[in-house]
Amino acid sequence: MAEGIPQLVVDRTSPVPLYFQVAQHLEQLIESGAYPPGTRLDNEIMLADQLGLSRPTMRRAIEYLVDRGLLVRKRGVGTQVVQPKVRRPVELSSLYDDLRAAGKEPRTEILSFEVQQPSEVVAEALGLGGGSEVYAIRRLRYTGDEPLSIMSNFVPTELVRLQADELAETGLYALIRNAGINLKIATQSIGGRAARAAEARLLAESPGAPLLTMTRIAYDDTGRAVEYGSHIYRASLYTFELTLTTT
Repeated sequence: MAEGIPQLVVDRTSPVPLYFQVAQHLEQLIESGAYPPGTRLDNEIMLADQLGLSRPTMRRAIEYLVDRGLLVRKRGVGTQVVQPKVRRPVELSSLYDDLRAAGKEPRTEILSFEVQQPSEVVAEALGLGGGSEVYAIRRLRYTGDEPLSIMSNFVPTELVRLQADELAETGLYALIRNAGINLKIATQSIGGRAARAAEARLLAESPGAPLLTMTRIAYDDTGRAVEYGSHIYRASLYTFELTLTTT
């Protein structure tokens, strides 16, 4: 069933562009569940007439939400709502906490949990010497019933005591903070690549599907490296969000 846009009065005196006012309102309706995935919107002409806007303004609002992965245009069907992506701010927080804060339902499957000597890459990232050991943790994180991310993390065993069952119930950073460690800053690199066959199976994607990648080294308030993480995310369900300012 086609839907209009209820309860929206655009403010023509506002410095916020009209298309963006419309797009933000639609985004709120989608993310609140008022417009669940599959909801079909009225065509641009009808929506523009309903709001007293020009068709180019309405088209721009729709295109903005298509670009953000919230709407999709289908030939012969029209404009439909799709499963909204998880948008994560680029800051020092855990995916578990970000999902909870966004009203999602995080769930974790422990793929592996071992104590081992770190690889050369991990030892260098964490500043560890010979004889050191790390927790090597690999988890599959869900949002609701949808697999979202495969996370590999390495934490020095000398810093904190971790258990697999606790990691299945809460986030890694919460456990680190509960141990009295104050996470302060991190270096992070974001990229992308195609899904390998084993990853695709875990993430319910096709081999070669686009994935977002993130590597991070987190430090405490003394400058000590606490955690090294290497994560991959489904690009179809996930995006990083940055706020940029001028100086």
